[in-house]
Amino acid sequence: CARMRDAGVDIAFIPSVEEIYPEPDNRVFDLGKVAEVMEGTMRPGHFNGVAQIVSKLFRMVEPTRAYFGEKDFQQIAVIRKMVQLEGFSLEIVACPIKREEDGLAMSSRNVRLTPEHRAVAPQIHKILTRSVDMKSEGASVVDVKAYVVDAINALEGLEVEYYEIVDALSMQAVGAWDEAAAGGFCCNVGTLRIQSSLSLFICRSSAAPDYVGRLRCHCLLWL
Repeated sequence: CARMRDAGVDIAFIPSVEEIYPEPDNRVFDLGKVAEVMEGTMRPGHFNGVAQIVSKLFRMVEPTRAYFGEKDFQQIAVIRKMVQLEGFSLEIVACPIKREEDGLAMSSRNVRLTPEHRAVAPQIHKILTRSVDMKSEGASVVDVKAYVVDAINALEGLEVEYYEIVDALSMQAVGAWDEAAAGGFCCNVGTLRIQSSLSLFICRSSAAPDYVGRLRCHCLLWL
């Protein structure tokens, strides 16, 4: 509570489990292809659960804006799809992440990394950043994908689970650079999964989110 007061929080909504789940939630959302790739493939049903709990929150709170960290780029896309399906009148705001000095995204879960894995994990950020330069230098989508996978697999204790370059709105794989390309990535670091996303936009479009034009590299640890 003290931390929230220091941050200027006026109201904290902290419902009980019974308030959120007075009965089982068996709703199935037709989220479409945005939820079927990358994490959707690796964790079947996960995004439907996200849609269930977030839609409950929106109905209870009725916010005008909802803020989600960009540690999970695909999840933000899924939530935007759910908002469209449910007809909610609110704005989804994607929030930039904070990083350690060595580039690793700040997270309370970072303490779960062994010292050896903590030392190597920031290399993911550096490799993804290098992939941005490659794209600017004229490398193809295929070449960038191959570089990222090979470079991360070459690191001790890391193994790529998937790396896809996708349309930033639909999450569907692209074969060439377009104005809203993003990289979705996950690898195993010891017993943890590190999930990263790299948004690489070429130009602003009226159809693209308001953060078009800015680089996003981030990591999220999953147990």
